[in-house]
Amino acid sequence: INGVPLRRVNQAYAIATSTKVDLAGLNVDAKFDDAYFKREEQAKLKGTEEEFFGAKAQKKEHPAHRIADQKTADKDVLAAVAKVPYLASYLNSHFSLSKGQAPHTLKF
Repeated sequence: INGVPLRRVNQAYAIATSTKVDLAGLNVDAKFDDAYFKREEQAKLKGTEEEFFGAKAQKKEHPAHRIADQKTADKDVLAAVAKVPYLASYLNSHFSLSKGQAPHTLKF
């Protein structure tokens, strides 16, 4: 819908709404535990400035099993979102608060 990857999100960055989506058919395996969402340790770089800013910087590749999990989850969630009218456009809409607005007082 909006390009959000399959990962844990801190509750401080989420806004509660009264909108409900039936995700009963979503396949949530036992593999989605704390170890699945843990960040991979990266080796500390110690070197010269040329090595740090050099053209040899490689883009990190995502593991194939995570890409497959993302596609499966996206397919199931998009199918559930398609069942509710106007929900896809609601989720794609830009959200912002004006000065003086408090998110806990708004009704969605």
